[in-house]
Amino acid sequence: MSTLERLPITGTTRDLDLGAAAGPVHESVLDAIGSTPLIRLRRTASHLQAAVYVKLEQNNPGGSVEDRAALWTVRRARADGSLPPGGTIVEGTSGNTGVGLAVVGAQLGHPVVVVVPDGTSAEEIAVLRAYGAEVVVVPGGVPRDDPRHVHHTAVRLAAEIPGGWLAHPDDDPDDPAAHRETTGPEIWAQTQGRLSTFVAGVGTGGTISGAGEFLKSVSGGRVRVVGVDPVSSTCSGGDASSRAVRPGVLDAVVPVEDRDALLTGRRLAREEGLLVGGSAAGAVAVALREAEGLGPHDVVVVLLPDPGRSPSSKNLNDTWLRRNGFLEGGVERPVRDLLPAGALDAPGPISLAADLTVGRAAELAAGQGALGRTPLAVVLPRRDTRRPLPLGDVVGAATLAGLRHLVRDDPDLAHVPLREVADAPLPHVGVGQGADEAWTALGEFPAAWVLVDGRVAGWVRRARLDQGRTPEDGP
Repeated sequence: MSTLERLPITGTTRDLDLGAAAGPVHESVLDAIGSTPLIRLRRTASHLQAAVYVKLEQNNPGGSVEDRAALWTVRRARADGSLPPGGTIVEGTSGNTGVGLAVVGAQLGHPVVVVVPDGTSAEEIAVLRAYGAEVVVVPGGVPRDDPRHVHHTAVRLAAEIPGGWLAHPDDDPDDPAAHRETTGPEIWAQTQGRLSTFVAGVGTGGTISGAGEFLKSVSGGRVRVVGVDPVSSTCSGGDASSRAVRPGVLDAVVPVEDRDALLTGRRLAREEGLLVGGSAAGAVAVALREAEGLGPHDVVVVLLPDPGRSPSSKNLNDTWLRRNGFLEGGVERPVRDLLPAGALDAPGPISLAADLTVGRAAELAAGQGALGRTPLAVVLPRRDTRRPLPLGDVVGAATLAGLRHLVRDDPDLAHVPLREVADAPLPHVGVGQGADEAWTALGEFPAAWVLVDGRVAGWVRRARLDQGRTPEDGP
């Protein structure tokens, strides 16, 4: 008799006798949250003595580690009465948390309202609506203290909706608790207490704080807990959202460059059959480095929070990687070879904050040695001026000659914000793109920014790209 024929139609999970080779049987989708597998990196980590495993959180029903915290926090709110029966769950998010809450809300009978910034992809919004969530789109570029901000909008809606409940206030203790009670114990049991190092993205702090706290405690402090942070986030000196990392849990916070993360993700897909997002790939890059000094009895586990199969995921697209300066080699006459020696060694083009007046911008550009028609980047005000510009900060272009011409023709324009008179942003080409492809990307523009690792490292004029094109391309 087959396994399926032995299933009692009216039985419970306690009645089933499926054998060791069969998968679990659950009474609801909520029972499938957690108990995610560990998978060993056989090829990517083949040069190491230590065993390196990834914990595949994309196997949760909603596709990410956020399912755990969503279930935990909703159950707690139902138990203490802060979320009444049939009450509305409200969340402000641009990530996977909204999906996790939508999954839980659908199963437990709670309407869900998710507030997202306007940069959220159409695909992500469609997924939320497919689960039955109401999606409220708000401006994404406003400061946190602006009443239109995602968080403030969610707070307001939770107060206005009868029976409304804000899922994740700033001081929410449930996110770390969910991982202290589920993720950490799972990893310890799966590694049979042999775990040496636990690596995870810092994120908002909940996952690594909760799981790390448990692993530190159960191992008597033996397990090393390593947080991974993109170079542009708070822990590494940037301006990301606030963190909630528990003091004493992390042994180290390691910054990871975009190039390392993206190229590691590319390797995981090709060598291990794993599609992961950029943050997960960055965590693996750090885990591989952490494992280099370990021995054959050591075990490293790195948590992968979500998959990389989203239509908005570009880290697996070679064309995107090359166009944004992350991938080089394999093309004839790359942009790098067409630039003057040392052109990309400087900090990048001169940048001017968009809220400067035109007169002040011209003064600053001249003081920094700008030539008359050299492209100047008009940027959002930023805290970190030491690194080349992130492309996303560039909102326009200008030249010193153009600014002076404006003021000469209309002196009143000297007092107008630069953003109001700046030209459209220049197109961009990657340092590893071929001349033919880069020339096409220029369109009608006379020049383009040159990207290295997603940042504006220089610029190139159309005439230089013309020099590298094949003769048959024509004028």
